[in-house]
Amino acid sequence: MTETYAVEAKNVYKVFGRNPNDAVRRLAEGESRRAVSSAGTAAVIDASFQVNAGEIFVVMGLSGSGKSTLIRMLNGLLEPTSGSVRIQGTEIAGLPAAKLRDVRTKSVSMVFQHFALLPHRTVIDNVAYALEIQGIAPAERRERAQKVIDRVGLSGWEGKLPHELSGGMQQRVGLGRALAADTDILLMDEAFSALDPLIRREMQEQLLELQSELGKTIVFITHDLNEAMYLGDRIAVMRDGRIVQVGTPDDILTDPANDYVAQFVQDVDRARVLTAEAVMEPVRSVVSRSAGPRAALRTMRDLQTSAAFVVGNNRVLRGVVRDRDVMRLVREGDADLDSVLLHDLSTVEREATLADVLEPAVGSDLPVAVVDGSRRLLGAIPRVTLLAALGNVPSNTAELTVVDPPATIPVDVVTETLRMTATSAALEGIATEGEAR
Repeated sequence: MTETYAVEAKNVYKVFGRNPNDAVRRLAEGESRRAVSSAGTAAVIDASFQVNAGEIFVVMGLSGSGKSTLIRMLNGLLEPTSGSVRIQGTEIAGLPAAKLRDVRTKSVSMVFQHFALLPHRTVIDNVAYALEIQGIAPAERRERAQKVIDRVGLSGWEGKLPHELSGGMQQRVGLGRALAADTDILLMDEAFSALDPLIRREMQEQLLELQSELGKTIVFITHDLNEAMYLGDRIAVMRDGRIVQVGTPDDILTDPANDYVAQFVQDVDRARVLTAEAVMEPVRSVVSRSAGPRAALRTMRDLQTSAAFVVGNNRVLRGVVRDRDVMRLVREGDADLDSVLLHDLSTVEREATLADVLEPAVGSDLPVAVVDGSRRLLGAIPRVTLLAALGNVPSNTAELTVVDPPATIPVDVVTETLRMTATSAALEGIATEGEAR
């Protein structure tokens, strides 16, 4: 059986003009967008992607990249010149008008950039409008609309008209109307771009909160890279009608597909996008809690390290031991590591951003341990790796041993290094010094 995606586009073209089919043929044969302009304007060229149920899929690109045309094909407002568009497995390209309305009513809601509210209707009646279209009885639709109004933070404003609301509140009404329809899929076309920065950030945060509660499938269009990085589970980057890369925010930031994407992401705040899981390194200097001092000392000697992480069953992190303490246990004939096990090591969970890793990294002379929700050891982030990730340069570290990085690096030096975006050579020097210890 083939997997059914919430949204799927396959080899989609949209050309406006006198001879769109000829333009599609020539584009498919390799001609450029400019070369076929006499036949038509190619807005979307050979776009293919899948959106999984419950994810936020962001389509990002500059003005003229084709992103708004693309989203209008996803709900049938525009017909593809060529290609397939499926909503929950149903092909909507060429669908009869009545069946297309049924798909829009039951499966897809849209939130517009400029709100598209009915000016003569109150907040509650605007929110309830989608339910009215569905034929829901007045009492039930007002009850359901009120619940949505409470959820989007508009309680007390039910009787106001759109012109009595701020831009942010009007957009909440638009979002509430889409949520009231209770469709599985939300299409959001530059939904927050008309808002001032503070309100925009509030709406982004609220959208993520609502998504965590409701688990909708969201296709979100934006030209703002930081917004895309903040909201998206995955991002499709568009340029001149084509999708040039699809990936997670980490993928796009750390492995851009071409120079265009690399240039696009160069000014992103990496500390707030990259996660601990994306930059962590494998840990070799690990011993079992039951292994005993001699085995721990042998591991540290073989790897030429001065410390080792200690794990229990299922690789659950128990603490760290240092060579001098383990050496003393060996001399005293002690067979148990527990007496020298240190528990005050720095840990973060895999989803933590690098901004969250900075403080524990600066305050510890050991790599920061990365753990999951059950405290299983997944990897570690030495200070040099953190600096390299923030500076967008290779750290040149191999599989990680728990080596003490230079404990004498003061906080102001680390801060200055981050501010100036450390050079590769400087980072390699720190790595060499740390590995030699």
